[in-house]
Amino acid sequence: MRRILRDLKILILANLWLVPVIAGLVGALFYFVAPPPPMHARMATGAMAGGYHAFGQRLQAELAQQGFTLELVNSAGSEDNLDKLTAGDVELALVQSGQELTLPDETREELKGLGVMYREPLWLFLADGAKFERLADLMTLRLAVGAQGSGTQAVTAALFAANRIGPAEYPQSWQQMGGSRAAEALIDGTLDAAFFVGPAENALIQRLAAEPKVRLVSLRRTEAYLARLPYLSQLHVGEGMLDMAHNTPDRDIITLGPVATLVAGDTFHSSLTPLILEAAKNVLKNGSLLDPAGSYPAKPPLSLNTLSEADYYYDKGLPILQRYLPFRIASLADRYIILAIPLLVLLFPLFKAIGPIYQWRIRARIYRWYKHLREIDQQLYKGNLPRDLNAEIARLERLEDELARIEVPLSYSNELYQLHMHLRYMIERLQALKQRELTVS
Repeated sequence: MRRILRDLKILILANLWLVPVIAGLVGALFYFVAPPPPMHARMATGAMAGGYHAFGQRLQAELAQQGFTLELVNSAGSEDNLDKLTAGDVELALVQSGQELTLPDETREELKGLGVMYREPLWLFLADGAKFERLADLMTLRLAVGAQGSGTQAVTAALFAANRIGPAEYPQSWQQMGGSRAAEALIDGTLDAAFFVGPAENALIQRLAAEPKVRLVSLRRTEAYLARLPYLSQLHVGEGMLDMAHNTPDRDIITLGPVATLVAGDTFHSSLTPLILEAAKNVLKNGSLLDPAGSYPAKPPLSLNTLSEADYYYDKGLPILQRYLPFRIASLADRYIILAIPLLVLLFPLFKAIGPIYQWRIRARIYRWYKHLREIDQQLYKGNLPRDLNAEIARLERLEDELARIEVPLSYSNELYQLHMHLRYMIERLQALKQRELTVS
């Protein structure tokens, strides 16, 4: 055991040169590796009572389990969310599909779609006694078209524009009102009709579905609208789907709706994409009244660029490391693995050189003693005897004593013993010459 430890010590001492080399390479690895992604982001949602905020709260709670802090920023609606996103006030925003088309091309290029979170039906509720067949019939009614800058107003404006009804043709009885204000006005009779956009489970939609003073109506000519507004989708709402107790709607209806899209700005750290999408998947895994389980998140609209990380997630799922490790650990390992590969490429020839260098270092400890023997041998070959044979013999004997203290691994002992033999041979040779001189004299 002592011999093994001694050989190991010799091996380490012979290769100490590797320590600064490896330290330098590891230092370069830590210097050039990308910094870890932030574990915090801000997301613009909407009004406190809106569907965007409700979804944001569920996503926030899911991300908190991974140690990620999602700060929710309330806004006036989808248009305001885009403004906050392009201004850099938030890294993420929920945006109603179609809203991005209002941006200049260069601004839209900076945004990245992470995915569709869910469908947002457009609901048209009418007061009792109000008649409706087509959107043009609303011209004579007191109508709420949605709050200024809201997603509801954007959808209704697009539908009316398809009927060649622009803002200039809006009757004075139409009001830019939405949310709970519009619902209260519809219930108390101040309004005849109101548009709302939001999930079927939204508290406001559920309240109106249970209200006997209003009724939900179906939209007609949906195919014609879809041909002109491709960012909308058609939704079939079965009888009693919203409220079975009040049988709302009282018959199968068809409506239209955009999709809620999660959009990232240019300050968003792209490596967070799988974390955000996986959290959204867990939030939405059970589906909703109108969306089947497992349908969302889905690929974002073609009008938005998609991050490569998002494409990978939709095609292959989570990155391999994140399937088995917490996000922080997986992200750290993933970044270092990328740079560890070239590091290993550099270290491979270094470790390959350990054997030859070790062999050279050990043999150098032995061969350096041959220098003096070689000098004496050359003098004898030329017929030049050392001036003082006694001093030379004494010197060689001291070298012999020093040589006895040299430590080498067992595998090199034969070379050490050969040096002992050669040194003894030279001592005896000089002693023989000394004896000859004494005889002659």
